[in-house]
Amino acid sequence: MKDILQKAAQVQLLIFDVDGVLTDGSLFLGDDGQEYKAFHSQDGHGIKMLQKHGVRCAIITGRTSKVVEHRMRNLGIELIYQGQENKLEGFADLLERVGLTPEQVAYVGDDVVDLPVMRKVGLAIAVQDAHPWVLQHAHWQTPRGGGRGAARDVCELLLEAHGVLRQELETYL
Repeated sequence: MKDILQKAAQVQLLIFDVDGVLTDGSLFLGDDGQEYKAFHSQDGHGIKMLQKHGVRCAIITGRTSKVVEHRMRNLGIELIYQGQENKLEGFADLLERVGLTPEQVAYVGDDVVDLPVMRKVGLAIAVQDAHPWVLQHAHWQTPRGGGRGAARDVCELLLEAHGVLRQELETYL
C-alpha cells in the first residue's frame, strides 16, 4: 500500500470513465430514446472534496450523453471528453490542455477499452467489479463497485496520499 500512496501523492489530475465507474454500468433508455443514468451521491461529494484540495478531475468516456454533461457540470468538472472511441486521443489532448505528465495522472476504469489509458498513467485504478483483465493491469482496486462508491474510495485514497483526508473529514464534526 505504501507504493500506491506514493503514486497517489503525485496525482494532480484524476480521470474517470463514466459507465461502470461513475455508474453501475446500467443503461436506462426511455421509449423516446432519452438516456438515464444513476450516480452515487457519495461519489459526487468525494469529487468535490478532492477538487477543493487542488486535484482536478476529468472524464473520458466512449458514449455521449446530455445527462453526463449535466452531472459533470454540477460537480464542477469542466474537462469532459465524450464520444471518445479511442480514449488515448482524448487523453493526449487532455494532458496537453492541463500541462501535466502521465505520472501526475490517475485513471479509473472498468473495462478493456480503458486499458490503453490505464497503461500510460502514473496510477491505474480499477473498480472492484471491473473486467478481470482490467483488474490484472491496475495498480489498485477500489473496495466498492462502479456507481456504488468506487469514485469516493479513489477520492479518499488521493486525499489520504496528499495528507488532507483527516483534516477534510474533521470539518464535518
